[in-house]
Amino acid sequence: MTLDLRAVLAARNVDVALEVGPAETVAVLGPNGAGKSSIVQMLAGLLKPDSGHATLDGRSLFKLSPGTAWQPPHGRGMGVLAQEPLLFPHLTVLENVAFGPRSRGASKAESRDSARHWLAEVDATALARRLPAQLSGGQAQRVALARALATDPDLLLLDEPMAALDVNTAPFLRSLLKRVLAGRRAIIVTHDVLDALMLADRIIVMEGGRIVESGPSATVLAHPRSAFAASLAGLNVLPGILEGSSLITSDGVQVAGRPAGTLAATGPCAETPRTSGGLEGLAAFPPSSVSVFMAPPLGSPRNCFPVGITALEPQGGHIRVRAGSLAADVSPAAVAELGLLPGSEVFFVVKAAEVVLYPA
Repeated sequence: MTLDLRAVLAARNVDVALEVGPAETVAVLGPNGAGKSSIVQMLAGLLKPDSGHATLDGRSLFKLSPGTAWQPPHGRGMGVLAQEPLLFPHLTVLENVAFGPRSRGASKAESRDSARHWLAEVDATALARRLPAQLSGGQAQRVALARALATDPDLLLLDEPMAALDVNTAPFLRSLLKRVLAGRRAIIVTHDVLDALMLADRIIVMEGGRIVESGPSATVLAHPRSAFAASLAGLNVLPGILEGSSLITSDGVQVAGRPAGTLAATGPCAETPRTSGGLEGLAAFPPSSVSVFMAPPLGSPRNCFPVGITALEPQGGHIRVRAGSLAADVSPAAVAELGLLPGSEVFFVVKAAEVVLYPA
């Protein structure tokens, strides 16, 4: 059985359709305002869409237009973990975790036994007698996770659970989530590509309230089909029309690369208008494969893009030179030698062997 969601929320320009398998973790990624958290809120019963339906293992969570059927949040069988732990401040850690089972009809003793079990699962047994005010951010988030799991939810919803944690605490919680999510059905909203790679079986990318990309985590990041997925994967991606061993962009720029077939790659250093009637595709290449020149290089480089620098950013031991949607990683010495500054007009040069062409 699966989770099936179809929903439209006009106020947030959200129109989504997705399914989640019985033991599948799906990561939802996208820029701010893409509609990621709206999915969690609609499934949790905290936000009512204008139309659509949601079923979980054949059980209706809501059905709207025509007719109205709405299951309240407490009757949906969901476990929710948000950015903030939202623990009850007047209850001890043990009582916080026991609250869920107790509210579902378990006895006081059964609820506490369940709470102790899940506190042990998240390595928080020693915190049982503390109040939330006595916990660090990472400790509180572990307790919140135990509380979410203590009700044995049919679906676990995680809305950027590590966004408020420091860089030292997040890796521990990520490893913990990897263990407790095994064999569970979950949706995790995140901005962190590492969360998607470590925790998710599948990635969904949202832009403008729509799902624009979906697939296995490794596949989406290896061959991104959206600007946001490309930025997560750290790749430059250009859309266009595939013509043999080249891709022609909407501006008429020819990008030479190596497609799935055995086609030769050719391409000039200037814009070449072409008529397009081929297959829509994408050209992808890493910033590390881009060389920066102040003038068109001699010879016949396969791909040469005249660009204007928009920003310079530190990137590990390199400097990322941004030029609109494109980026190049160069050494600090090269930046100094070339005198690169925002506003400089330069040429990005990429070997055809470094560019991968694939259908959109």
